[in-house]
This record gives sequence, structure tokens and C-alpha cells, in this order.
Amino acid sequence: VVLADGIAPYADAVFMPVDGGAVPDPAEAWIGALAYTFQLYFDFSGYSDMAIGLSWMFNIRLPLNFDSPYKALSISDFWRRWHISLSTFLRDYLYVPLGGNRKGETRRYVNLGITMVLGGLWHGASWSFVIWGALHGMYLMVNHAFRALAERAGWLQCLDSSRVFQVACWAVTFVAVVFAWVFFR
Repeated sequence: VVLADGIAPYADAVFMPVDGGAVPDPAEAWIGALAYTFQLYFDFSGYSDMAIGLSWMFNIRLPLNFDSPYKALSISDFWRRWHISLSTFLRDYLYVPLGGNRKGETRRYVNLGITMVLGGLWHGASWSFVIWGALHGMYLMVNHAFRALAERAGWLQCLDSSRVFQVACWAVTFVAVVFAWVFFR
């Protein structure tokens, strides 16, 4: 709570004028986007830890719901770490019933897109949430397509073992998530 609320004014200082029509310079835009990114991180991490701690007081064991998502090396990895209960719900009650990846590659990508757009709408009936969900759907499609291509070409194992590739994957994933948070805000 202390960290999230302490960072919020930095995000608000950029996003509130933008809501009024102001255009931030690139440095201000990055400061605002990163401040909001970490505000969300600390807010959700703190909420998750408090929920688990409070449940223990009543001898209830809640599952882990947050697992260092900004360490993710892919967008798929991010969704395995961020809001795990929502990710599991989206997978089990939207993606799998839509057919998951059982009906071919094209259908898999369509199902990923539909699932993430609906995940965006779950957050609220606003175009910004639809865009946020669509971005994550597109990110997942690109991620799965790249991994499938790399596996077919025979260089997936080599890439996965490369430290340089891992750092590049982390950077691309983090920047993609930060970009999407701007629309979420």
C-alpha cells in the first residue's frame, strides 16, 4: 500500500493532464507509464499478499495469485504469473470451451484473441479495456507463432538457452506490458 500509493502521484501527474488533452514529452510519457506500471504491481502484489495472509488467520489456504510477473520472459509467462486466478478462469472457462488449441493453429489464435478481449471487458465496459485485451491477445498470438516457427526451424532450444535471448525476451515482454498498461489506465 505504501509503495503503490507513493508512486501514484507520479502516474497521476502525467495521466491527468493527458485526460485533459495535454501531450507529454517522451520522458514524461515514460515516467508516467512506468510509474503506473509499478503502482499496479505494488497494489496488486500487496492485495494478493494481504488476502493470503488474512485467509491464513481463518485457517483458509488461498492459492498463490501473483508470482513476480515482471520477471516474465514471454507474454505467456507473464499471464502465468499475473492475476493467476483470472488467468486460470479465462483459460478454463473461455479459451478451452472455445476449442483452445484443439482445432488447428488459426482457431487457436482466434480463441486467444477472443479470450483476451473478453478478459479486457471483464475489467470494465470501456474501449480502453477492449484495446488492452486485444493487445494482450495479439501479444499471445505473436508469442505462440514465434515459438512454433522457432521450434520448426530447430533453433528454439538454442535460443532458450541463450542468456542474451532471455534478456531480450524479458525486455520485449516488459515494454509490451507497459505499453498495454497505458490503455488500461
